[in-house]
Amino acid sequence: MKLTKLLASAALAVGLATTAFADGHEKTKVGFVYVGPIGDGGWTYQHDQGRLAVEAEFGDAVETVFQESVPEGPDAERVMTQMALSGADIIFTTSFGYMDATNNVAAKFPDIKFEHATGYKRLHDNVSTYDARFYEGRAVLGHIAGNMTETNKIGYIASFPIPEVIQGINSAYLHASKVNPDVEMVVIWAYTWFDPAKEADAAKAMIEQGVDVIMQHTDSTAPQAAAQEANANGGRVFTFGQASDMAAFGPKPRIASIIDDWSPYYIKRVGALMDGTYEQTASWGGMPEGEVVIGEITDEVPASVKAEALAMVEAISNGTYHPFTGPITKQDGTVFLAEGEVATDVQLVTMDFYVEGITGDIPN
Repeated sequence: MKLTKLLASAALAVGLATTAFADGHEKTKVGFVYVGPIGDGGWTYQHDQGRLAVEAEFGDAVETVFQESVPEGPDAERVMTQMALSGADIIFTTSFGYMDATNNVAAKFPDIKFEHATGYKRLHDNVSTYDARFYEGRAVLGHIAGNMTETNKIGYIASFPIPEVIQGINSAYLHASKVNPDVEMVVIWAYTWFDPAKEADAAKAMIEQGVDVIMQHTDSTAPQAAAQEANANGGRVFTFGQASDMAAFGPKPRIASIIDDWSPYYIKRVGALMDGTYEQTASWGGMPEGEVVIGEITDEVPASVKAEALAMVEAISNGTYHPFTGPITKQDGTVFLAEGEVATDVQLVTMDFYVEGITGDIPN
């Protein structure tokens, strides 16, 4: 086992070797650490599309490297360390569970820039964080879901009980219930970002409970496949693409998508490093920045509902609407936001409750 790990590390080191131009100057080396496979069709796929966008933007001035399917634990720290030792100038670590590992490795390499996705710890000057306002896209999907359900049961396959995921559940439910006061939200916690078997089981369990519209905060296409199977047997189940378009499952079961477009951010940050304007940041972009995109809304969705959804996209993008605008009440009956009050970023990043109308408890 030790020999296997040693050989794997050596192979990684060779693969990450620094490349130099003929005139002696080195390319800017950009590393990416992925929690899933680049072929997951969702989260990791979209981050890798961002990596490819960096290559397209800067050409021979950059070299990008990546390691996929890195578990959130000691392996992550090992992979980041190896990338740093092999000459990376900046390393993007693309999952919430990499937060401590990112800061630990950054402490050992103060001259290398580290960027952690979806986290909040910036314990060293060379660590930045970045996230996307996924709750904006969930609001639009919730609006569509509330209109499309015939059973009045919509489902949400959740990954881990962190504020980002709770924001998404609440945003989707709030906007579904606005157009359909009878709607129920069925939440199943999968405790994984990427596990097709668990995601498929969650989708099938929802369908058995009468859910006919499924959303997810997990990364594989397994829920779409489960819905497609149900539809082949006479069912009527709709889904949404998660993180990427997942167009292979359209126009049914996939009727729209929330797309994470990391390309603008990655190009901006690598460009800043190359031109000397790079600074530590805590970025939280969304629809206005082009980082959260609603993909094709298919013809399965009535034209009037599609128009309303696109109008919401426009309003969020131009700043005239915020998905968390009061009045909003918490599940326990206390007021979260008064009439017309808009949630602050602090309130959002610490969200640890369901809104009124959602049943069940958030796991500890």
